[in-house]
Order: sequence, then C-alpha cells, then structure tokens
Amino acid sequence: MILDDLPKKPRERIAALVELISHHNERYHALDEPEIADADYDALVRELRHLEELHPELIPAVSPSTQVGAAPSGLFEPVRHAVPMMSLDNAFDDEEIKAWGQRLARVLGRDSVEDLVFSVEPKVDGVAMSITYLDGQFHQAATRGDGVTGEDVTANVATIAAVPKQLRGKGIPAVLEVRGEVYLPLADFAAMNDAARAAGTKEFVNPRNAAAGSLRQKDPAVTATRPLSFFGYQIGQLEGVPAPSPFAATSHAGTLAALAGVGLPVSPDVVSVTGIDAVIERGHELEALRHSLAYDVDGVVIKLDELALREVAGATSRAPRWALARKLAPEEQSTKLVDIEVSIGRTGRATPYAVLEPVFVGGTTVTFATLHNQDQVALKDVRPGDTVIVRKAGDVIPEVVGPVPSSTKRPKAWTFPTMCPTCAGPLVRLEDEADTYCTNLDCAAQRDQRLSHFASRSAMDIEGLGEKVVERLTEAGLVVDVADLFELDPERLAALEGMAELSANNLLAAIEASKTQPLSRLLVGLGIRHLGPTGAKAVARALGELSSVRIAPAEQLAQVEGIGPIIAESVAAFMANPSNGVVLDRLAALGCSTIEPGAAAVAGEGPLAGKTVVVTGAVEGYTREGAEEAVEAAGGKAAGSVSKKTYCVVAGAAPGASKLTKAESLGIPVIGQEHFASLLATGMLPG
Repeated sequence: MILDDLPKKPRERIAALVELISHHNERYHALDEPEIADADYDALVRELRHLEELHPELIPAVSPSTQVGAAPSGLFEPVRHAVPMMSLDNAFDDEEIKAWGQRLARVLGRDSVEDLVFSVEPKVDGVAMSITYLDGQFHQAATRGDGVTGEDVTANVATIAAVPKQLRGKGIPAVLEVRGEVYLPLADFAAMNDAARAAGTKEFVNPRNAAAGSLRQKDPAVTATRPLSFFGYQIGQLEGVPAPSPFAATSHAGTLAALAGVGLPVSPDVVSVTGIDAVIERGHELEALRHSLAYDVDGVVIKLDELALREVAGATSRAPRWALARKLAPEEQSTKLVDIEVSIGRTGRATPYAVLEPVFVGGTTVTFATLHNQDQVALKDVRPGDTVIVRKAGDVIPEVVGPVPSSTKRPKAWTFPTMCPTCAGPLVRLEDEADTYCTNLDCAAQRDQRLSHFASRSAMDIEGLGEKVVERLTEAGLVVDVADLFELDPERLAALEGMAELSANNLLAAIEASKTQPLSRLLVGLGIRHLGPTGAKAVARALGELSSVRIAPAEQLAQVEGIGPIIAESVAAFMANPSNGVVLDRLAALGCSTIEPGAAAVAGEGPLAGKTVVVTGAVEGYTREGAEEAVEAAGGKAAGSVSKKTYCVVAGAAPGASKLTKAESLGIPVIGQEHFASLLATGMLPG
C-alpha cells in the first residue's frame, strides 16, 4: 500500500524511499511512536536495498540501508558506546538462511558450515540495551541509539528487578558490558491493558512500545511501576578478566553461561545446533512455540557459536557477518478500515467491530476485527476510510490498534448508533459501565447468540451447530430456546435449506451426545452473566447437582472458592428467574446431565487429591480441556503454570518450552503422555 504511492523511476523512487525510511526510523527508534507496522517497514527497506544493488550509482551519500537505529532524541544525556552496537541483517525464508550460510562459508574460507555450531534464539521484541558493570557493581545503562551513541537511561533501568545491582560469584571482570533486551512480559502487558480498558484510558499498542515508553520516562518512579524485565544475549566491552574466569569463554554458549552464572538473566529458549539444516529446523520449532513463550518475539536470531571464527568473519558497516535475524510472519499489518458496524451478543451487549479490506496477518486473512466498546473507538480515534494497523497474535481475536497518521483530511468521526441493528430497539449505555446494550430481550440477535453459545466448544460442544445453522433453525421457527434443540423434529430439520438427511442425522446425534456433558458445561452454556468456565466448574464441583445450584442463595455461592459476590448474585438471580426455571426443568426432563461427576473429588477424594498437575502440549485422546478435567476428576488441581507447588508436569506433543524449562529449574518431575493414564489411576509418578 505504501509502496504503491511512491514514484516509479529508480532515481526518484530511491530518494522517496530514503526520506520515508529515515522518517520511520526516527519515529520507531528515537520517539517510540511508530506510524506503520513492522512488515510495512521491512518491505520499504528490502526494496531500497534491492534498488541500490541494481543501481549502485544512485546510492545517496547517507542511506538508511547502511545505518543502525536512529540518532539520540536529546531527551537524555548521550552515551558513546565503547564497542559499537550493530544491527542484524534479515532473512525472510529458509532459502535466504541457506544463502547466508554459503556466504559465511566463503568468508571463513571453508567448503561449508555444516560442521559448525550455531546458537538459535528467540528475537525478543523489546528495546536493545547496554548495561555496564564496574567490578560487578551496576554502573550505567544506555540505549543503542544510532549504534555509536545512545541515551543514558541508567536511573530507569535501575528500577528493573531483573537487572541485578551487584553481580555474584567469582571471576567477574573489572569492566563488563552486557547487551540484551528490555521487554515487557506478555501476561503483564495484558494486565496493563485490561486495567487501562477498565479505567477508560488509552491502551498500549504492543509490548515493545510499552517497554520503550516506560524506559523514556523522565521520572524513574513512573518506570518503576511498569513490570519490565531483561534478557542478556551478548557481551560488548570486556576488560580486566581475572584468571580463572567464566568470562574467558571461547564460545557464545559459554558467554551466556557466564552471564547467567553471575546473576544476569538469559533466555531459557536458546539452543545450540550444528549445521544450517538444524538451524532452520530449530527456527521452525521456535516459530511454532512463539505463542507459548512468556514474551513477544518477532524473529529468530542465528549466531555463529565460536568467538574466534566471529573475528574472522568480521562485519559490514551496519551488521556482523556471523549473525542473522530470521523474521517471522508479521502479526501487525496495515489496511483500510471500510466501515464500523455493531454486533449484538447473547446478553444484548452491542460491540463495535471493524470491517476491513482483507489483509494477511498472524497467519490468516483478516476481514473483521474487534473494537471492544464505544470508549475504545473514541480513544483509538479510528474512522471509516482510515488506513489502520491490525494486530493478530496466534489465536487472539484480531483487533485494530489504531490509525496510520495521514497528512490528508480525515473522514468524519464515527458515532455509536442509538438503535439495535437487528431489532431496531434502543441501545442503552448502562451507568458506570463502558458497554452499551440492546434492552429488547426478544431481539433475534440475542436469541441466536445464546443458542450458538450453548453449542460452543467451551459449553455443550455440539458439533455442526454453528451460527449459520442456528440462524436457519430460528428463521424456520424450529428453535426458540436451548431446550428446543433436544426436541427437534428429524423430518423438519432435514427439510431445511442446505441440510439434507445425512447432515440432519449427524446434528441430531451430536445434540444427543451433548446430554452427557457435565453440569459445569451446562452452566457455561446457559450464558449466566459473569460466569465463565472456571467459575462454572467451581460452582458445579462445590454443589454437585443442578438442583442444589438452583436453590443456593447468593451468600452460599459466594463461599465457593473463586466465586465473588458479583458472580454469586448473578447466578442466584438467573436461577430465581421463572422463565429460566421452565427451561431448566425441560432440560432435566429431556435427559441432560445435571450432575458434576468429579464433584466428590473436591472433598479430598481421588488419587490426585491435594496435588497440582500442569498439562502442556497435546495429550493423545484428550482435548486440552479434557485433560484438565481428567486431572480434576481424579481429585487434583489442573494449573496453567508451573510453580514450587506443582506435583508434576505432563508433557504431550509440542509442549511449551517455557513450562519445561521452569519445571527443570524448580526440580519438578516431567512425565510423558504415555504415563498420564497411570497418573490418573494411581496418583503415582512412574519409576
């Protein structure tokens, strides 16, 4: 999109690219206010380098293709790096990695690099940082800046708990400059944005911007409130190394071990491999694991392990020849915001969403993205007709981050509608809430969403009953509430457009099978406000049967672990509603399970009673939720993270690397999925 707006002739196009890239370098590196997605920026740089290769006579005296970062902004005191902080050359696919390996072999005077060891590590999406220790004492911290001169952010970095103020151990050099990345852990980033959304204040765009903005605070007390962390990945200046010392290492792996040995954090996901094929394979593994890591990554960094060979390989004006960054599929892209529309959920909540020109981001083509609520649309100030940045990380619902600044006149600001787009009933914003609701309980959109939610995977898990099928059922008058699903007439169902006898029989079989779902899933399916899967499971296990839940007062429900007064009041009010009581009576009469099979285990019964188990990866024969339910049915507690209280970790296919590393560091046993059945039956570890 950006490239299409540039001149076509090489001379003018190179000049335009130089100006545009220089502008975006300053926005990203100096001001921490990027205007375009990383993928768009990469496309600009790649084209500039390609044109400069084709037309070397047109290369300007100063080109951003040969520069590192951006000049210091002037907000902080300048710091000149004793050893320049260089950038990395990029690769975007396996063939480019192989080509880099061939170039490296030629530079080293070898036939190939297949017998050489490489370090493969996640490229943490944070802020590059230089931290200097004098005789083991924290002394100074500086940003990369333009690679030669950075900015002094010592006072701010001193507030980061992960950065030790005094190194420990023996063999510490007189001068040790560790280079690494200051970043914001994903869980903390999500919590910060949740708090911002609840307070009606502007959210952070992404973890990298949040980290950069935190470091650029003039008041270190503000930085101290931000949960920043740090990973070291390299040594810069090194003087006065005593003998013996771990810092006399001859390899990159030895260097990382030395840093960790004196108390500096390093990534637990760094792996050493031999040969380019193994490098590529490990890169693919990290890409598959990127969403199980505790931090955001935008690539994979490949480094030659042997330090002496690095000296031989040398560097260009901007990057070492012995290292390479493999970019991952972009999770942010820019596209046109065609329109803003409103959807009505099962509770009547009206949620604005963006209709986009299709864009490939996060591994899928995105056409719609959430805008959360009226206040968030206003805070982000996005308008139909804008070019916007869209973010999608893994399975997370795509969202519009914000508009791309433009010099042209912007469209008129969007206003929230006052009438429901489905039933034309009034849309009302509740007092002290950010959300707006359709107050018509007979609204067809609410009815259809309630039915779709009842059939969803986290609830009754009725395969084949998606939104389109639900719409056909309700439009034909076959279904009004969830109990009607269990009384569907086979002939009328098969007569629906697009259904046919086979599809009708499959759907009826799936509905019949859902009758065996436990009480906790039924509670989720009922769509009780504020009650999610975790709360539903807690209520079901504490009370055991639907009949007990229906008569339980709010005071009793609030005593259940994990259930607060708001959820308790909501559940009690739902159960006291006469219309809901009619539906519940019908569900019970139609054979839906109204008990929670594992409820007895709450009282301390079962082989895993009192034990916490973490399941990571895919366990054969179980969904993720199914494996956790099996642990709980055996009396155990299924946890999502590893701690000192964890009894064991069950590792299925493609387990989370961070969980395995945490288990190893804490001495927690890790067992394979082949021992899962025995663990459930006996509560004992193998061997």
